[in-house]
Amino acid sequence: MADGVGKEVAILFADVVGSTHLYEAMGDDRARETVQQCLKVMRDATEQFGGAVIKTMGDEIMATFPSADDAMSAASQMQKRITSSTRLADGTHVAIRIGCHYGPVVAEDRDIFGQAVHTANRMTSQAKAGQILTTAVTVEQLTGEWRALARQIDIATVKGYSSEMALFEVVWQPEEATSMLPSIKWTAPEPAAPGRLRLRFRGHELVLGEGGKAEASMGRADENDVVIKGNLISRVHARIDMRKNRFVLVDESTNGTFIQPDGGEEVYVRRDSAELAGSGVIGMGRVAARGTPLAIEYSCEQ
Repeated sequence: MADGVGKEVAILFADVVGSTHLYEAMGDDRARETVQQCLKVMRDATEQFGGAVIKTMGDEIMATFPSADDAMSAASQMQKRITSSTRLADGTHVAIRIGCHYGPVVAEDRDIFGQAVHTANRMTSQAKAGQILTTAVTVEQLTGEWRALARQIDIATVKGYSSEMALFEVVWQPEEATSMLPSIKWTAPEPAAPGRLRLRFRGHELVLGEGGKAEASMGRADENDVVIKGNLISRVHARIDMRKNRFVLVDESTNGTFIQPDGGEEVYVRRDSAELAGSGVIGMGRVAARGTPLAIEYSCEQ
């Protein structure tokens, strides 16, 4: 994946549950070997289904896949192999938990960033041992049998989103899949009414949505939709994308973007993304007071 490209992928996190217990039950050497075996299973499953391992962090792996189906196939393979093959001395199994989300990411130095990455990680932290958790956005991307194996189990608050998010479990155990297939019916949520985002800057106005322009770039280069000069502003500093009638700011800059919602807390975004809601002021590279030359005023309207 080329650096800086906001490509949509399925992001998957998988980690070993209760690794501290492993070291207590097995000793350092055997526990370390067991964790490495789990990581190898995760890596092999990722590569088998066309994914790419971005990095490993202790007992955790982060990977991306071109499609949500590929990610679920890999996740299922990880769960099956690790659950069936690894048992502790006290008779309990080594277990992993997996979280996945489909969305745009920004690539930089062989790593990925963005709201979608945080959301996938949040799914993992919500998962229990032996679970695969994902989001409604990801379920919409699934086809055939995988979509039939997804069931909503909870609702959670996720950083960067103004509303709660539904959690879906994807069933991978054959016996559970068999018992639930006849009754599972999943319907995509009704789309919200089309909205628009109004940007005002230096006497200019730009409107996104309402069947027209769905994205806008911002920066000091003249080819941007919003052109503002400044020594802390990158050539292509940030962009705003319309996604399912919501507006998301994606920062691609060196110095970051400051979002000051009216009546809310200031949000700093650097090589990451945040949803725009209500109204407020955007400052590129520094905080910009309303009415100043560097201020981009925004308002979301239905």
